[in-house]
Amino acid sequence: MRNAKVQWLVKMAVLAALSLALMYVVRFPFPAAPYLEYDMADVPILIGTFLFGPVSGLVLTFIVSLLQWLTVSVQSGWVGAVMHFFATGAFVLVAGLIYKKIHSLKGALLGLVCGSLVMIALMIPLNLFFTVHYNGMAAEAVQAMIWPVIVPFNALKAGINSLVTFLAYKPISRLFKVQERRPEPVR
Repeated sequence: MRNAKVQWLVKMAVLAALSLALMYVVRFPFPAAPYLEYDMADVPILIGTFLFGPVSGLVLTFIVSLLQWLTVSVQSGWVGAVMHFFATGAFVLVAGLIYKKIHSLKGALLGLVCGSLVMIALMIPLNLFFTVHYNGMAAEAVQAMIWPVIVPFNALKAGINSLVTFLAYKPISRLFKVQERRPEPVR
């Protein structure tokens, strides 16, 4: 039992580190609003969710949001970390619960689509609240950005991350399962 917990912890740490590394390596601004940057941090989180379940996905989301705040996105401060946690957390929770219920290719696809839609929808009130109250932007300006900027950016981010997750999940899950089957070394 203890060995299984250690393996889970190590795999979660690898996924969190991969998520942070992808934030540094794969990062580009959204043309309509250059201060919004696409990154692939959600891909390892979603893979972890499919491998270990929605609670593990939320744990990964929390760790990555905290690390993102402290290292990569210092300028967005705690607001960026909170928004990332809620947006990705909602995505992970929905996708993970659906995949747990329908553990198949169809379930993964349905989970990613539904999770994406929930994340996109959730980012509207999150931006209306946090961007207005903590980033000092006028409510009218944020409302004017909802359809031309906020929704397309989050749809693009969720779509790309879902596609990459869908394509990468099986090979990565096989790699993780190979590690589980290795016999213990003789001492």
